[in-house]
Amino acid sequence: MVLLAAAVCTKAGKAIVSRQFVEMTRTRIEGLLAAFPKLMNTGKQHTFVETESVRYVYQPMEKLYMVLITTKNSNILEDLETLRLFSRVIPEYCRALEENEISEHCFDLIFAFDEIVALGYRENVNLAQIRTFTEMDSHEEKVFRAVRETQEREAKAEMRRKAKELQQARRDAERQGKKAPGFGGFGSSTVSGGSTTSMITETIIETDKPKVAPAPARPSGPSKALKLGAKGKEVDNFVDKLKSEGENIISSNMGKRTSEATKVHAPPINMESVHMKIEEKITLTCGRDGGLQNMELHGMIMLRISDDKFGRIRLHVENEDKKGVQLQTHPNVDKKLFTAESLIGLKNPEKSFPVNSDVGVLKWRLQTTEESFIPLTINCWPSESGNGCDVNIEYELQEDNLELNDVVITIPLPSGVGAPVIGEIDGEYRHDSRRNTLEWCLPVIDAKNKSGSLEFSIAGQPNDFFPVQVSFISKKNYCNIQVTKVTQVDGNSPVRFSTETTFLVDKYEIL
Repeated sequence: MVLLAAAVCTKAGKAIVSRQFVEMTRTRIEGLLAAFPKLMNTGKQHTFVETESVRYVYQPMEKLYMVLITTKNSNILEDLETLRLFSRVIPEYCRALEENEISEHCFDLIFAFDEIVALGYRENVNLAQIRTFTEMDSHEEKVFRAVRETQEREAKAEMRRKAKELQQARRDAERQGKKAPGFGGFGSSTVSGGSTTSMITETIIETDKPKVAPAPARPSGPSKALKLGAKGKEVDNFVDKLKSEGENIISSNMGKRTSEATKVHAPPINMESVHMKIEEKITLTCGRDGGLQNMELHGMIMLRISDDKFGRIRLHVENEDKKGVQLQTHPNVDKKLFTAESLIGLKNPEKSFPVNSDVGVLKWRLQTTEESFIPLTINCWPSESGNGCDVNIEYELQEDNLELNDVVITIPLPSGVGAPVIGEIDGEYRHDSRRNTLEWCLPVIDAKNKSGSLEFSIAGQPNDFFPVQVSFISKKNYCNIQVTKVTQVDGNSPVRFSTETTFLVDKYEIL
């Protein structure tokens, strides 16, 4: 068979993503796809159409089409088998079969298409091999990165400790009215103590900025951070530190694929034949002096069934929300059944839910200006001092049932004034001198760690430190809406199911 192109297009023939495997102009492929919908005959079960020069082999995917364009002398059975593989690849990278989701993951799809077909001919690969080839996983790279990140964290902790010591020495000297001691090694010892201390502090903090690539200039003296050949000792040290922190480490040989870096990530979700994704996104805008200007939250339950014998089911929803959420079911869902018994089922109980595709069955929306609904309050107090601004910022978790992970509070900084001098801090920080921001990083905020503060000093005006932006992720949803049980329509027998819950930030700003 000779496969000319593979494309995902709309029912009107608009190309969303297209990969040509032979020499073909953009005008030519757009013309072929634009003509495709006009050639289909309604009411027939065929999944291919032919013209004088090419053959279209296609498969509908909700509102889209997966289309293969081949020569007329290609084997139609091989074409159909290749089409099925293409159709299975797309849900691997896209959560929903929608135009914007396909466009967002277009390059991932193109790379996967290239693993299926080379120069117009089908490669002998399956879905698992395609996933492995596109991931390009490397055990050695993970070990090296884990070792380097550990060394960087230790270096940053040492830098922060030194900076705090120097800052404390300066404060003690100013409090006693004496001249602060000078420090050598960074310049002339005749410079006054205060300026020398600030220069040293700035030099130390500046090294915290994120690096895209290793800089060519390195400090004098031996360094082992980038030696790939001598990583055995560093790996052992890293494993010992993980054990001391309570991690359960399983010893492995070099041939095995397990690595310390993969233990940091959460284990993959064990997906059952009936799987649900509960996702919420929040958009929030607060004033710097208090007051919630707007808060909007959107949530959805996505149902995915991978076994057609579980197509005729009902979802038992438990809604413990007390915030006034507006619920809306899918048009094909029986609204009366949901209102009366909190059950999600199709209007026609003889029909089945779609198989191997994500279907949104219930969505909700909450919009409010009530301050008590804010999940995480941020209070930023910049106050002018003789040398610039002293900034105090604190957070407090309002919803005790939430657990926020990977929280990053981003504070803008004035440009051209150097790095901030950090006083007290709960958690860690990163200074990005390129974007002029200070990122306050907190791995977890929950009921046991519901408040914290950060203090720093830097030259500038109070207005320079707004807007403050917040990002986080949570495995507990904000609105207490959960699926507690799944049963068959016939017999009401229970069905095993799995749930994946995510609470994300779309925009979270303090203006």
